[in-house]
Amino acid sequence: MNPDELLKSDRFPRSSRYHPEWILASVSGGANALWLTEWLTEAMDLRPGMRVLDLGCGKAVSSIFLRREFGVQVWAVDLWISASENLQRIRDADVADGVFPIHAEAHALPFAAEFFDAIISIDSFPYYGTDDHYVKTITRLVKPGGPIAIAGAGIMREIEDAVPEHLRAWWIPETPDINCFHSAPWWKRHWDRSGLLDVAIADTMPDGWKFWLDWHKAVAPDNKLEIQALEADQGQWLGYVRAIGHRRAGVRIDAPTVSLPEHYEKKPLLRTTE
Repeated sequence: MNPDELLKSDRFPRSSRYHPEWILASVSGGANALWLTEWLTEAMDLRPGMRVLDLGCGKAVSSIFLRREFGVQVWAVDLWISASENLQRIRDADVADGVFPIHAEAHALPFAAEFFDAIISIDSFPYYGTDDHYVKTITRLVKPGGPIAIAGAGIMREIEDAVPEHLRAWWIPETPDINCFHSAPWWKRHWDRSGLLDVAIADTMPDGWKFWLDWHKAVAPDNKLEIQALEADQGQWLGYVRAIGHRRAGVRIDAPTVSLPEHYEKKPLLRTTE
């Protein structure tokens, strides 16, 4: 099956309108950003003019999609992809009036508290968002009641012991960083206990592993270990996960402490001897 056929799906009618050459030229990660964004936004209420943070946007494919499909204003933030490159891609997509590329690290975002109506992250959040403190860091940027929504590769249930045998050849030597992958119930529990978010949705994509497999066959057919792992797994452990939580109203979130006021008083260094 050629890439054009693999990238066109009745399940994702919005995404299927985009040209396969444009999609393939914009690959920056291990998942189809259009599919995941379409799936995530099916459970969201996005309206024209809303301010949206697209965190870890890669080559801004999801940002362009959000602008074109929903008319929202998007701040496209990524650490690894040049903001200048993304700006050219954004201009070529004719959405420069509503998509603004920013180069920033997820823990040092240059935005005011409660600036955004919604925050979205596609296939990147597990790499920085599992930190217990990060929930506070990101939640203060969205307005009370606004959603924080994530979608990406994950696992169907937590791996409590050793990595399953059929996944080890790919998981352990090739991609040990995916130890940050978690299940939908894990994300719900992680956000619930923060006391900052009301979790509306935490679930998995039906047959998500098949879409994951189709994507790799289209963009990385030589990635045999991952393809073989997905084929052997058949969705037992691997798939796509999403979670949407809304910032609780009335919860105060203080700005992070980045420095303390200067205060020094000279004191005796040693005890005096009698």
